Amino acid sequence: MTTPTPTTQFTDPAPAQRLERAATALTAHNFTVEILDDAAAARARITDLIPEGASVLTAASETLRLSGIDADINTSGRYQAVRPRLLAMDRVTRADDIRRDLASPDVVVGSVAALTETGSLVVASASGSQLPAYAGGAAHAIWVVGAQKVVPDLATALRRVEDHALPLETARAQVVYGQPSAINRLLVLNAEPHPGRGTVLLLREAIGF
Repeated sequence: MTTPTPTTQFTDPAPAQRLERAATALTAHNFTVEILDDAAAARARITDLIPEGASVLTAASETLRLSGIDADINTSGRYQAVRPRLLAMDRVTRADDIRRDLASPDVVVGSVAALTETGSLVVASASGSQLPAYAGGAAHAIWVVGAQKVVPDLATALRRVEDHALPLETARAQVVYGQPSAINRLLVLNAEPHPGRGTVLLLREAIGF
């Protein structure tokens, strides 16, 4: 399968005023928001945000992989990294343990497929494994979001998921897993009921799908 050619509508970084609108809306919805220059800044900030020794789940994310955040969390020894532990478990005999560990880490770190200027985060998933922690199972959630993911509204966000993110993820999944991806589950986070739980690190540069 050839990698699709994305449209610039969904690949170009949103300008500063659109980032500010999204940040303002998120803040009004009880998310903590920081606008950072680039992935390197987010990588450094993550170290400050996560207490040493915390149990941390990294969701599957090109943003985390490309930024180095995934490797920092899972190989540094600073944290109780959930993902390496899960990969070492037998997926049949330890299925219940895997499910519980995925659902309730101290911290989940990941990204989203789209962020609206009205303050909603949109997540698409084939397996749904990261969604319980995102939705409220984790004590704290951190999302690192590239500027190209900022869109005007929910309708455009869903179009970005289907027309842009899914083809790119399918191309990646074919190489890694030998099968296409799918939008089997969608999660829309419109607000945080508990202020301070959800943090969005919004970057001025584009990174990830």
